[in-house]
Amino acid sequence: MQVRADRVSLEGHHGTLLPPTSLTVGEGDLAIVHGEPGVGVTAFGLALAGRLKPTTGTVHAEGTDAGLPELVAIVDAPGVSEPDEALPLRVVVGEELALAHRPAGKEDVARWLAGHDAAPFAGTRFENLAPALRTRLLTELAAEREGVRLLVLDTPDRHTSDVGSWAGLAREQAERGLAVVVLAATTPLSALPFTPALLGAAEQPEPQHHSPEPAPTEELPESTDGVSE
Repeated sequence: MQVRADRVSLEGHHGTLLPPTSLTVGEGDLAIVHGEPGVGVTAFGLALAGRLKPTTGTVHAEGTDAGLPELVAIVDAPGVSEPDEALPLRVVVGEELALAHRPAGKEDVARWLAGHDAAPFAGTRFENLAPALRTRLLTELAAEREGVRLLVLDTPDRHTSDVGSWAGLAREQAERGLAVVVLAATTPLSALPFTPALLGAAEQPEPQHHSPEPAPTEELPESTDGVSE
């Protein structure tokens, strides 16, 4: 499965939101897309997800019959999919589970939090979570939605200057076989872990490809055939 954006642009009431931008990303790929802070970065993510119709250009999925809204999850997009900061974590998790049409009762939420090493934070207001924990939990909730094959992490760098906290998380999801796009806006280009794609560019560097981590195998005992006692 690949999602291909071809010279996608968006015009707003007061000018250009997104200059023509291209990107191709497939399962196991990790791409970082860098742009100036503002609505254009999120607009590109929404276009990738089929939630915003481009003014020019196209976005389509190859190798699947599913539509973009089913394939792509937007993680923590400002003003779009970011949670209400005043809610406790357990409520946010319950809402996300319900959105994914999964059991979302009190015990279901508690079980999910415990399984993701977050049970002690169940009652913590979402705005008070550490940035790395916030991004990890929202990403894992999105990754577990049925049918999702592409994750778009929307500007995790707006919460922290620790690039490794979100870059490592994105790489882990790619190693699990998902396509991952991280939208970055406040991180200097020199601080990014590899050369990013750029908003407004048609020719982009290849995304990093990550093969799925091999399953652990048990070592077989050494054969004793032919050994005399």
